Amino acid sequence: MAVALVSLIISSSARIKDIHIDTLSELPFPEKNLRFGFNLNDYNATEALIEPNQFLAEILLNHKVNYQTVANLAEKAKPVFSVRALRTGKPYLILNQDTSTAADYFIYEPSPLSFVVFDIKNQNVFKTEREVTRVRKTASGTISSSLWQTMMDLELDYELAAKMEDALAWSVSFHHVQNGDEFKAYYDELYVEDQRVGVGELYAAYFNNSNNDYYALRYANDKYDGYYDLEGRPMKKVFLKAPVKYTRISSKYNRNRFHPVLRRVKAHLGTDYAAPYGTPIYAVANGVVTKASRTKGNGNYVKIRHDKIYETQYLHMQGFGKGIGSGVQVKQGQVIGYVGSTGLATGPHVCFRFWKNGKQVNHLNLNLPQPDPMAKEELPRYFEVRDSLKLILDQIDQMPTVAQLAQSEIVDVTAP
Repeated sequence: MAVALVSLIISSSARIKDIHIDTLSELPFPEKNLRFGFNLNDYNATEALIEPNQFLAEILLNHKVNYQTVANLAEKAKPVFSVRALRTGKPYLILNQDTSTAADYFIYEPSPLSFVVFDIKNQNVFKTEREVTRVRKTASGTISSSLWQTMMDLELDYELAAKMEDALAWSVSFHHVQNGDEFKAYYDELYVEDQRVGVGELYAAYFNNSNNDYYALRYANDKYDGYYDLEGRPMKKVFLKAPVKYTRISSKYNRNRFHPVLRRVKAHLGTDYAAPYGTPIYAVANGVVTKASRTKGNGNYVKIRHDKIYETQYLHMQGFGKGIGSGVQVKQGQVIGYVGSTGLATGPHVCFRFWKNGKQVNHLNLNLPQPDPMAKEELPRYFEVRDSLKLILDQIDQMPTVAQLAQSEIVDVTAP
């Protein structure tokens, strides 16, 4: 119904003019600018990124929030978010309706999947998980340099490379792949409001390395949860292949090696893995740290007992991992130190030593213990899953240096 709703009078130095608006749709209402559940048109908004060594107190004090309120908010936040977890480069938003008074809201985004709202006026804190859409996808490619670089060239998410490495790490040395090696993956891609924000579950991975085929297939129920090969054997082994993501083996186990520092023949009862300074060094298996110390020859080193038979030692560290000390229990893949050149070393590397029944041995020549196999009664169910996942991988068209992305149905819409 067209009725006269309002009469606006505009004053100027020349004349007074009446403007008649006949319908509500003609009113000059601005469109809502909704973010984080707030209409930003109602606020003065300040957007920025967390700076190095910047804390919540510094940010809020600069926006007229007093110390006591900051302390109260930090305490209120503990059940949902630690204010110490602010990370350099992450975005935040300050909202206030009156710039002459304290800010009304501080909003922080720890990831694209969630945000934390500090309601300053009411001294309340809550975290919101964004609705995530999971889309099932496939990808494939041919290695031209490294897995990571090839995936970047194909505009695939770096998280996919990390997940493939984790699934296949016990079978494939990804730091020594060759041009022409091939990969395939079947996985979930995560979306928030139609924007790609990451990679979810990796269901199946394939890698052809030097004409050898490797499959890692996800299988999970109330008894099993992990990646398995085509025969139902766990991909995860008792020992990692190496304690570090290395660039090369700079010196092998050799009882007659000429020592580059001592300038004489001296048995080298370990394997030297060269890597840049500061590269993380990992425990190759579960165990207990028996020594975390320093000597003139070894530099900073860690020794771990894994069971009654096996021990490992890691030499020339730049420094120790957080919490690493004698008597500490460690898990496979836990960071125990960082690559350095302390002690008798000519460059950054980790000298990895391996004991079996109290005797130092060449771990590269050992038949190491295998993980427990899947129960025979479970295999028929696993083989059904295996066959369906392998069929998907095998049907992915392979084209050199081009990503093959095939989107299927939306699997679910959930909060993570």
